[in-house]
Amino acid sequence: MRTVKVGIIGCGGIANGKHMPNLAKVENVEIVAFCDIVMDRAKDAKKKYGTKDAKVFKNYKSLLEMDEIEVVHVLTHNSAHAKITIAALNAGKHVMCEKPMATTSKEARAMCDAAKKSGKKLSIGYQTRSTTSFQAARNMVKNGDLGEIYYCKAPALRRRGAPTWGVFLDKEKQGGGPMIDIGTHSIDAALFVMNNYDVESVTGTTFRKLADTAMTTNEWGSWKSEEFVVEDCAIGHVKFKNGAIMIVEASWLLNIENPGHTVFCGTKAGIEMRGNIKINGQKDDKLFTEEYKPTSADRDLFKDKDYSAEEYEARQWIHSIVNNVSPVTLPEQAAVVSEIIEAIYKSAASGKTIYFK
Repeated sequence: MRTVKVGIIGCGGIANGKHMPNLAKVENVEIVAFCDIVMDRAKDAKKKYGTKDAKVFKNYKSLLEMDEIEVVHVLTHNSAHAKITIAALNAGKHVMCEKPMATTSKEARAMCDAAKKSGKKLSIGYQTRSTTSFQAARNMVKNGDLGEIYYCKAPALRRRGAPTWGVFLDKEKQGGGPMIDIGTHSIDAALFVMNNYDVESVTGTTFRKLADTAMTTNEWGSWKSEEFVVEDCAIGHVKFKNGAIMIVEASWLLNIENPGHTVFCGTKAGIEMRGNIKINGQKDDKLFTEEYKPTSADRDLFKDKDYSAEEYEARQWIHSIVNNVSPVTLPEQAAVVSEIIEAIYKSAASGKTIYFK
């Protein structure tokens, strides 16, 4: 298997917590360049994950000039995703961009267009769809086990879990609060299972209720309310063109004990994503509930390997490059997630339902 040389743009939390350690496990990957506006972060990343002669940069354009780099991971704050991704694609690199794809639907579509024009692969870091449970659920829907899916609930709720570091509370750089941060994973995973990207309308509501108080009980420390300029909770009602609906709930701060589970309800059966999958249905005039334990055999690739979702995502991404096949997350799918999030925010601001063309 040939070696794939990778460059990292953005060496902060998500790079160190997810991308670099999992890329380092892929046997045919070499990370040969690191870029960050804080040079010490790039240098530290090189020491931990780079080849002996790996380069470090402060300007991402210098990294993109390296001909030996085939793949670039864009791991910056959200508002920089589109600009850097498009530049990397135009430079002839395949790109893995961390979620969310972009802060606006216009940027997301521009990224899709750049990928098509360049002929290079673009994927987005939605690792939830790489879990064994969501791949198993996708297979159940694909096989018709649940019948027609007409209702989905996709929660991403934290009782006290506002991230107070980096730019998470900065609307300009982040694009929003919990909906664009963690709700984006719930939306993507739900669309993946249902295989339904044909949205008719979105109605959204956002709240900023608990952000105005210094929550000392917050998991990641207190904050200054004047710096917390995004929502602390958001709810979206998504209607699809086939009549199905999806309720999306996202919060960093909410007075709730049980955050709930993702639910898919169909005409034959329904499932609840509780680690294992609870299957609810009716047979021979009797209701039943069964529990299914997903395994690596439910995945499309590496069926004999018990990889974490993050490692599976990294390995299948490199697999898609080497074998010239589609990655698990297509850019056109991720763009719909960005369109839904944007519509939730627009609806919340205007008080009106947003209708898709």
